[in-house]
Amino acid sequence: MTHLPSWNDTVTRQKIVDFVESVSSGPDAVPVEERIAVFDNDGTLWSEKPVIIQLDYIIGQWAAELKRDPSLAERQPYRAVATGDLGWLGAAVEKHYAGDDSDLKVLLGALVGLTDGMPVAEYAASVAEFFRTATHPTLGTPFSGAVYRPMRELLRYLEHHGFSCYIVSGGERDFMRSITQEYYGIPPERVIGSAYGLTYDAEARTVRYSANLDYLDDGHIKPVRIWSRTGRRPLLAAGNANGDLPMLQFAVGDGTARRGLALLVHHDDHSGRGDTPYDKGAEQALAADDITVISVADDWSQVFPAQGEG
Repeated sequence: MTHLPSWNDTVTRQKIVDFVESVSSGPDAVPVEERIAVFDNDGTLWSEKPVIIQLDYIIGQWAAELKRDPSLAERQPYRAVATGDLGWLGAAVEKHYAGDDSDLKVLLGALVGLTDGMPVAEYAASVAEFFRTATHPTLGTPFSGAVYRPMRELLRYLEHHGFSCYIVSGGERDFMRSITQEYYGIPPERVIGSAYGLTYDAEARTVRYSANLDYLDDGHIKPVRIWSRTGRRPLLAAGNANGDLPMLQFAVGDGTARRGLALLVHHDDHSGRGDTPYDKGAEQALAADDITVISVADDWSQVFPAQGEG
């Protein structure tokens, strides 16, 4: 098991190995250029609970806005930050997974205001500083320590067998781009995520953000964005929530083309190894057919990198 050392010798692991071997060698081998794998980020490649990492960054930005204008506390999402009652933020995301975007629209409205008019390089520097100084609220490590070690091993295993791996996340694209090479070995050009609107400032010769969200890369938008970026149906897809279900089913296919492999990370580990167990927001995905469930409790022998591990 040298190629997936943090995985237990389970049926799930064997299914992954059998699939990868079958599409990369022998009579059913798929051409290298067609070996596309797509991965959700939050809850799939790194920890999503008890806090979405990008949300931790955003809360800090909103707190700074509140210092400049305390009257913002009269409305959400600033009220949640001002009172410390951050449950509203998490509930807005969970309502989105359940099909109700009423609070998510409020959250996004405040979100795009943070970067309106900002040069892309300035935003990148702000995000880089956040990752340089911040620590995970429960693990007590830099956020690199919140990456799932078995999934990073899976990325390397797939690359060894000729796969090109992409991140396809509801998280904001340029936020993720700042760390995907370092954390996952995935270059920024292979990051597909939600995106702020962009404009070109000819006088300053730079690209700036505008006061709108170009698109939210979740649910049925994920297959659309995958196709628009790659022009291919992915051969393997991995996610963890209802919003990933269309992407997972897109990889599996409808039976008329080559069948892909869909993986769903199930956060079911109550052993105290640091991963927060939850099913909420993943009920539909867990009940779906043709999806291979990865049990954090049963399939992973180690969840996070060892202290000091790169």
